[in-house]
Amino acid sequence: MSDAATRIIDLYRRHAGAWTTARGTVLLERPWIERFADMLRRGAAVLDIGCGSGEPIARYLAARGNPVTGVDSSPEMIDLFRANLPGETAEVADMRSLKLDRRYGGLIAWDSFFHLAPHDQRMMFPIFRDHAEPVATLLFTSGPAFGEAIGTLEGEPLYHASLDPDEYRLLPDRNGFEAVAHVAEDADCGGRTVWLARQR
Repeated sequence: MSDAATRIIDLYRRHAGAWTTARGTVLLERPWIERFADMLRRGAAVLDIGCGSGEPIARYLAARGNPVTGVDSSPEMIDLFRANLPGETAEVADMRSLKLDRRYGGLIAWDSFFHLAPHDQRMMFPIFRDHAEPVATLLFTSGPAFGEAIGTLEGEPLYHASLDPDEYRLLPDRNGFEAVAHVAEDADCGGRTVWLARQR
């Protein structure tokens, strides 16, 4: 499956428009995004890692008064983000080597982080830490158990991976985050496994 993992960026580059259309603008994950947003200090900047087109999550956060910086490895996704949210910041960047030289009050990696291979996921937690202000909020989705899985995007293989839940508890803690909430395969959120934490 490692070969599928290396094709993720190319896949989203070629199918950015189709993915955006399929994703739509309905905020199906509203309870988690609201909980995340409610934990932010007033006007706190948010780093949206794997932001896609910015719809609907970045738009919701920006409308609440939280400036959003969207980063995505697909230039085509960033073009869509800039068109959808011209008042926000967007940058083409691979999350695995992210170094923005600034910190944020909130970090979100919704349906993006889980496309990384297990080793790369482990390496993301210091990156989260290095971009987090004191008491910053972190929200991300994962798989429910250790392993790799292949979905599809426009009929092509789409790689996903997950660490063991114990690692998702340990790694944030080692990087200064305290767990706030976790639900595995949340039936009210399309079966997503969700983690919410706060920087100590």
